[in-house]
Amino acid sequence: MEKFFKVKENGSTVRTELVAGLTTFMTMAYIIALNPNLLTNFDVGSALWNGVFMATCLASAFAMFCMAFLANKPFALAPGMGLNSFFAVVVANIAGLTGMSYVASFQSALVIILIEGVVFIVLSVLNVRDKIVEAIPLGVRLGIAPAIGLMLMNIGFGSNAGIYSDTGGPFYVMRDFFGALTPSVAKTAMGTGYSAMVLQVVTMFIGLFVIIILAKKGIKAAVLLGMLAASVVYWIGSAVFLKQNPFASLATASFIPPFGDMVSTTFFKFNFKGFMDMGLFTAITLVITFCIIDMFDTIGTLVGTASRAGMVDEKGQMPQMKEALLSDALGTVAGACTGTSTVTTFVESASGVEAGGRTGLTALTTGVLFLACIFIAPIAAIIPAAATSSALIYVGVLMLMGLKNVKFDDMDQMVPVTLMLIGMPISGSIGHAIGLGLISYTVIKVFSGKAKEVSVLTYVISALFLIKFFLIV
Repeated sequence: MEKFFKVKENGSTVRTELVAGLTTFMTMAYIIALNPNLLTNFDVGSALWNGVFMATCLASAFAMFCMAFLANKPFALAPGMGLNSFFAVVVANIAGLTGMSYVASFQSALVIILIEGVVFIVLSVLNVRDKIVEAIPLGVRLGIAPAIGLMLMNIGFGSNAGIYSDTGGPFYVMRDFFGALTPSVAKTAMGTGYSAMVLQVVTMFIGLFVIIILAKKGIKAAVLLGMLAASVVYWIGSAVFLKQNPFASLATASFIPPFGDMVSTTFFKFNFKGFMDMGLFTAITLVITFCIIDMFDTIGTLVGTASRAGMVDEKGQMPQMKEALLSDALGTVAGACTGTSTVTTFVESASGVEAGGRTGLTALTTGVLFLACIFIAPIAAIIPAAATSSALIYVGVLMLMGLKNVKFDDMDQMVPVTLMLIGMPISGSIGHAIGLGLISYTVIKVFSGKAKEVSVLTYVISALFLIKFFLIV
């Protein structure tokens, strides 16, 4: 192990690497339950939910094994936040556009992820992936992560979990609870669902502030512990106030990994016909959008985390960047084949780096722990949606920190970023918000006499979005 990972050469020890791997796992384990919740619209316990759960564990583990053995870097990978929300929106749009079932639409959207992964493998091998990112305007690049953060917060406060009652539904936290302004109006609107809504709100905010307080104290597993605290609150509240047994599903649950559900719903279940039914232009646009978002996410995380760990040279370049990007691409293909959205490098990898992780042994340790999680599907399924909302909101807040790098006194950056910040949570579409940002950047540059500062790729993508917005229904 020492010989392969060169632990001592990288200034670490085997024990430190193992602890770092466990630390990274604890900070990002929330994705195991959150990802299938988001991708299946909280259809907990269904065959599709089980399939996505299995895919999340298997694809993440595979990607981390690639990172460990190809790049020897301590970075962890899993289905990316933001990208999975966008994927869920795409699936819903496909269902509405074509009339297919949600599962068939899901299988159609997996084709997008497969193509994206194959494209990234080619681009990584040819060393052009980072060059494509450099061609995108800085202002747009800086604004994507914060805009996704606002969208995640919108999902956490809004549509993450709807409450149904005798008066209808779904009812949401910000729209129907806080939006009602007074308890009397909320009680009237939600009827019997009011008590469940109160429990959801209490659970969400307790989880959020537990995460924040623990994070401020430097506790590595803040997100996971906050979700657990919120879950306990919800379970107690459900039993005491709603007179429901939150663990009823465990009585008949099987702890045997649901391979059968994965095979029947997501494992190599590519619906190419459904993919083409979306329309060629729409399909191409979605592939490009996923590629752009994933490139920003992965390269930014790799470079940022490597810089904190002192893994970059005097030019700010990270050794084995090609292998690290290739691991990400292979993970995305594995995700498509098993049944989940884009697998990408997680910013939570920084927690393992802070704990001393410097080699692929850290990534290998985290991957093994993810693989072991295929045996706990029933336990993951009882985590309430309100607890995952706490994590969504917190991650959204963290992503807003990227705004500190935006020059708001520069119109070339300020306008595209502002439009994306507004457009993404309102439209629910990352791709459309990026399109608005690119178009606004291009228009400002062209009509201010700086057309030559716009790259050819930016012109092409802006034109594609214009066509999409005004000519494609």
